[in-house]
Amino acid sequence: MNGFDVTFRDERDWVDFGATYLASEAFKALFREGMALVEESAAYLDGQGREESRLLSRDGTLAYASESMRLTTRLMQIASWLLVQRAVAEGEISAAQAMQEKTRVRLTTPDLPRADAGAVLPTSLQDLIVRTRRLHARVLHLDGLISDDRPTPVATRSPVAAQHDLLRTTFKTAY
Repeated sequence: MNGFDVTFRDERDWVDFGATYLASEAFKALFREGMALVEESAAYLDGQGREESRLLSRDGTLAYASESMRLTTRLMQIASWLLVQRAVAEGEISAAQAMQEKTRVRLTTPDLPRADAGAVLPTSLQDLIVRTRRLHARVLHLDGLISDDRPTPVATRSPVAAQHDLLRTTFKTAY
């Protein structure tokens, strides 16, 4: 293998991003952030949110109910994903078992914010919605990187190495 050849010899040379990430401090921080957001949202919906919803108009109450259900669904998906991934990281389940769990609780694509809801919702709920959407997008991205159902990269010969070999061949025949 010359210095210009950037091919994989075999799959053992590949870094398993999922295993590496799940064992990292970054995942532990994401887990803590996600679970804290679940707790914060539950406390809000059971306390201050309940009080704020009573002050809303009929349309506001309907929007509040709809958005709080979307919020809790999104948070349940995030928490489920985080718990399954932590179980993999701690060796409680295998990556294959995690894939089976994935079929039970699916991460859905992000829902679009309702244009009319934002104006009537309490700012605390709006803040929670924005933060959970961001976290959900991060989890979806990480799930795509970790999951085994994504395409496996194909080892290819480096274009630079091919050009280097072509130059070497050309100049060998010139002398």
